[in-house]
Amino acid sequence: MKPTILILCTGNSCRSHLAEGILRQALGDQYNVASAGSKPAGYVHPLGIKAMAEIGIDISAHTSKHMDEFLTQNVETVITVCGNADQACPIFPGQLNRHHWAFDDPAHATGTEEDIMNVFRRVRDEIKRVFDAYAAGRLDQAKLAS
Repeated sequence: MKPTILILCTGNSCRSHLAEGILRQALGDQYNVASAGSKPAGYVHPLGIKAMAEIGIDISAHTSKHMDEFLTQNVETVITVCGNADQACPIFPGQLNRHHWAFDDPAHATGTEEDIMNVFRRVRDEIKRVFDAYAAGRLDQAKLAS
């Protein structure tokens, strides 16, 4: 059974979906990667979808989900990407690991359309650096264990 990694954010509309798409691509099919929120917004931010498309990752089919949907599932690792989700995060069945890496919320960016898009790109790139490094470590760990 593949380990499940759950990425949590409050609204599950942007940061957690960016991280989910990046981590899913980096880890391949060796892990189940999902995202959810403590107060889901009910949509995935269109500029998040656009920012990910710019780097060749399609998250347009992602949906905003509540973290309670995962309370009956075996979740090996929980990663929170905003402070509010870190505070609201329950313990999930089978949880072995918990990480908290906070990122700015690009959905709150202001300015021109280009200014706002640049914030989405910056946050996407920050998330990519952190989650690519995390994925490399997980893959190395898996190789050593086999």
